[in-house]
Amino acid sequence: MAEPVVESVVIQADAGRIYDLIADVARMGEWSPEATGAHGAGSSPVQGERFIGANRRGQVRWYTVCTVLDAERGTRFAFDVDFGPIPLSRWAYDLQPQEGATKVTESWVDRREGISGPPMKLMGQLLIPGSRPAHNRATMVETLQRLKSAAES
Repeated sequence: MAEPVVESVVIQADAGRIYDLIADVARMGEWSPEATGAHGAGSSPVQGERFIGANRRGQVRWYTVCTVLDAERGTRFAFDVDFGPIPLSRWAYDLQPQEGATKVTESWVDRREGISGPPMKLMGQLLIPGSRPAHNRATMVETLQRLKSAAES
């Protein structure tokens, strides 16, 4: 797999509270400028659970199948994103409690490899031109700032 893109923020809130916001994937549209939410998962999915991720960029909407890899309240929430049988990415949120706060680290790994990788990257360029790591880094910064605002309010 490719090198991850990583961004962090310190949030003045309990790790459990922040985890509950992140793991409620139906609410992801409140934080993310691109993901609009999810369907088929409870408010606290467990490892192995699948959900449908909904996304939007401009007028274009698309859906992916996501599989929860890690669901450790207050510590880590991670999931793989696939388009049918084709791997796309891995998203993870790691939480590290600090004195009266929590450091939240969001990471993205491009899983578009193998024989299906080049065609999926080409399709991705049609949807989001330019550097995907740079694009995702910018959306991660925005997501983390929105999450911070929500968790601290």
